Amino acid sequence: MTDRELINLAFEASRKAYAPYSGYRVGAALECEGGAVFLGCNVENASYGATVCAERVAAAKAVSEGRRDFARIAVAASGDDYAMPCGVCRQFLYEFAPDMEVLAARGDGRYVSYRLRELLPKAFSPENLK
Repeated sequence: MTDRELINLAFEASRKAYAPYSGYRVGAALECEGGAVFLGCNVENASYGATVCAERVAAAKAVSEGRRDFARIAVAASGDDYAMPCGVCRQFLYEFAPDMEVLAARGDGRYVSYRLRELLPKAFSPENLK
């Protein structure tokens, strides 16, 4: 799958977002090794702390289907800035794939690419628990 195809899936997922409070609709498309893709969108809640980001929705769907071999994720939103994963999502994804590629797209379709390790240097990982 090309970068553009994965980003387009993330934009499609963003249209399903439940964002009545912020109005900021985010979509994520998480690709696993072998090409399986899991989509997620942000789901807000009146109790703001109960809100779930698109990236974690996609990752939880993958894990619930037995997949932990994350290769890359595209995150997309309609704003002028690149839709970067928040700190909690970076930590959540790092658990599974510190070197996964992160494609962050903005509303006009332009995107940037990083390795998750670049976005969360010196992260806490399962290695810290040994």
